[in-house]
Amino acid sequence: MSDAEGKVLRPLLPVPGWLRDRGGQPETYCHRAILDAIRYLVDNGTKWRAIPIDFSPWDRVYAFFRRWRDHSLIRELHDRLRQQVREQAGRDPEPSAGVIDSPPVKADAVVGSDSRGFDGGKLINGRKRHTVVDTLGLLLAVMVTAADIDDRAAAQFLLAQVAAAHHRLALVWADGGYTGSLVDRSLVVLALSSRS
Repeated sequence: MSDAEGKVLRPLLPVPGWLRDRGGQPETYCHRAILDAIRYLVDNGTKWRAIPIDFSPWDRVYAFFRRWRDHSLIRELHDRLRQQVREQAGRDPEPSAGVIDSPPVKADAVVGSDSRGFDGGKLINGRKRHTVVDTLGLLLAVMVTAADIDDRAAAQFLLAQVAAAHHRLALVWADGGYTGSLVDRSLVVLALSSRS
């Protein structure tokens, strides 16, 4: 992570308890170094145990990741960064419109058959990335399913999640794969408008 990125992220990272007079011992590992190790793992697709020795020990990196994930700190960090980007672009921190899509992605042979399926429309054997983004293209929610899962079924769950987290969201653009009962449900239950 560059110094500029570190400067942006530093105030968004969790403050250890001992710095807030809550007791405990000072942490041995720097949060920035832990984030660097997590970013390395995600970027290179390695296993936890295969993190190079230049980083903190893999078990400590995993322990931080698990704690941050379980307390929704990773999601909170992402949401704060998205709000900052929106404000810098002159937008309201919370989006009022979004776009939903679900492109299928071919799965490698090592991907188990229980987590992939065949998308008959695109003729792809793999998975689908169901995403909702704001009008700047910033991620609001994502869900990965087998490619044979119907777009409308996955969208019901994903749109409910997005509507609960982003109360200003009033309009969602979608393609023709999201027609039918999903539109009616979005209009009534989630109070969203839908444009195809």
